Amino acid sequence: MAECGHYDRWREDLALVRQIGCGVLRYGPQLHATLRGPGLHDWSFADESFAEVRRLGILPIVDLCHFGVPDWIGDFQNPDFPELFADYAEAFARRFPWVQLYTPVNEMFITAVFSAKYGWWNEQRHDDRSYVTAIKHIVRANVLAMQAILRVRPDAIFIQSESTEHFHPECPLALPHAEHRNAERFLTLDLNYGRRVCSSMYEYLLDNGMTRAEYHFFQRQDLRRHCVMGNDWYVTNEHLIGADGHSRWAGEVFGYDTVTRDYHARYGLPVMHTETNMDEGLNGDEAERWLWKQWSGLMRLRRDGVPILGFTWYSLTDQIDWNSALRERAGIVNPRGLFDLNRNIRTVGRAYQRLIEGWKPVLAQQGHCLRLPVTA
Repeated sequence: MAECGHYDRWREDLALVRQIGCGVLRYGPQLHATLRGPGLHDWSFADESFAEVRRLGILPIVDLCHFGVPDWIGDFQNPDFPELFADYAEAFARRFPWVQLYTPVNEMFITAVFSAKYGWWNEQRHDDRSYVTAIKHIVRANVLAMQAILRVRPDAIFIQSESTEHFHPECPLALPHAEHRNAERFLTLDLNYGRRVCSSMYEYLLDNGMTRAEYHFFQRQDLRRHCVMGNDWYVTNEHLIGADGHSRWAGEVFGYDTVTRDYHARYGLPVMHTETNMDEGLNGDEAERWLWKQWSGLMRLRRDGVPILGFTWYSLTDQIDWNSALRERAGIVNPRGLFDLNRNIRTVGRAYQRLIEGWKPVLAQQGHCLRLPVTA
């Protein structure tokens, strides 16, 4: 957010949201700058920016933890994190009682995988025990945060922005590896929604440090009625698994609608497409084509009776160094925003604007699910 200029241009950025016709924004205070210590908060930037969000009539989906924690907490191996985060979430809800929609912890699965399985972020570990520890702390933090927010706002709605994955076996020897990964991809949502994991995943969790009591904590939760299942989808979300268990990106094989169908069948919750993007390539229309491909898949799901509540392009502006998942500070601009970093609208931004303008009245007439915000 600093490198992309948001801290200096946040008023301009929020105005661009309205300019493009979008009435809902995934946005949140910066955890590392706001949570200064146990019970110690610096709300200065949040007070200003959320006042402007409200003035503009934008409905925020408040993102409270996006991939990292303050240095004083350390990383996701810290067993104190869930309670510290829940206290923070409750403090935010009390300070901004007009907010109803939340994503407490963004992409729980990716946060755990990149931090404790791939060794890229935060604790930078590669072992199964660290990975399971990260999962149980991240999901527990999400659950406790939901409970804390509901104490303040009983009609709160939680939109889990979670990566939607599928693993394809490259050959017969890869089948066991693909089966394991296709079960593992559901772990964070299974625990979050209190759904029993399969027997192989139960053994995997217990073999790598989760206790029966910790597992039973998740099984006792009953927060599904407050939840919308958010699915994030990129061209990197399908993987090809080799005989040695190593994976590589497969490109789009099944696509968003096919894989999301698996997730909806598993959880039976309303669905929101919570992230997607594509770089504007050499032809200048690659991102626009991807936008319409995703929208078409979403409309197919909706036509088939899957309750679809929303569609999200990530992000408002271009990004920097996401081609290396922020592991290298190279200053490479990724041209995947609705606007470039000079805040000039991109081709995909104009297409998104047309999409909103054209479909908004149709969806308003045909909507078969709740309308936001929900009033008590």
